[in-house]
Amino acid sequence: MLKVAVVGATGYTGVELIRLLLRHPQVKITTLSSRQYAGEEIAHVFPSLANQIDTVCEELDLDALTQDADVVFTAVPHKTAMDVVPDLLKRGVRVIDLSADFRLHDVGVYEQWYQAHSCPELIRDAVYGLPELYREQIKGANLVANPGCYPTGIAVALAPLLQRNLIDPETLILDSKSGATGAGRSAKTATLFCEINEGFKAYAVGSHRHTPEIEQVLGQVSNSGIKVNFTPHLLPINRGILSTCYASVAEHVTSAQITEAFQDNYSDEPFVRLSPEGQLPNTAYIQGSNFVDLGWIVDPRTGRVIVISAIDNLVKGAAGQAIQNMNIMYGLDEVSGLDVVPLFP
Repeated sequence: MLKVAVVGATGYTGVELIRLLLRHPQVKITTLSSRQYAGEEIAHVFPSLANQIDTVCEELDLDALTQDADVVFTAVPHKTAMDVVPDLLKRGVRVIDLSADFRLHDVGVYEQWYQAHSCPELIRDAVYGLPELYREQIKGANLVANPGCYPTGIAVALAPLLQRNLIDPETLILDSKSGATGAGRSAKTATLFCEINEGFKAYAVGSHRHTPEIEQVLGQVSNSGIKVNFTPHLLPINRGILSTCYASVAEHVTSAQITEAFQDNYSDEPFVRLSPEGQLPNTAYIQGSNFVDLGWIVDPRTGRVIVISAIDNLVKGAAGQAIQNMNIMYGLDEVSGLDVVPLFP
């Protein structure tokens, strides 16, 4: 039985980790840490977990936590993670970090978009945890940097086309819409009900911190330097991300080649679903699941391809992908704990 601890258990990502880990047949949750709710049962914080788990949240004590854990999920904000992860690794546990602190390979880029990095030496050891692209590297990793939600949907959507040079990377335009849980559980005026209900807006235009992560992973799969226009939007829904990716098709590339690329890459992937012709992804059909739904249309009039992906930002965009990475790291069935049918309606 794999012993698992969650640091930062009382955010939206934390409760999703618990929900999914509870159904994992080879996992035992040993410790849940929370600074704000230390001393309270997790089911009191989240009544959805009533009669499912009676664990009491604890203040973070690294010695106690690591004595009874094989792997630790750090579901904490950036900067907080880099203060905790080095000591966890020194104590011999494997870490799956859900912050941004170890995703970017260039320390200078990280510091440009976030803040000074206190343990840049660990960036070299961290494996970017997108299984559809880096499964073999994840297997032997002691530190996995779980991808951001926007980069996950975009990278899965575009990787097959960039790998085969089927599109012009200089023409990429990326447009994503996210539910309000993407902003986290902390109270903020911008995500109050009256601020987002019956509204729809772009935010962080030209400055969203996932931009360099998107450019990094797309640059790797295409073996080229890539700069993108990425515009995120806030939807008045709880969860889900719909990403619409536009690019010019390379010369002489056919619609059949585009379809073949997706089928070749993803026919054996347990969590990528290719939409049938005439149907496009919808966030309503992936809620609560670890699926990435993909659909695409080649527009012969403009010579462009439009690729659309839908993910649950809290599952494939965070907690579910983290558990998928854990399964790969320990040689478990990749779908264990994640064989959830999406919620609908």
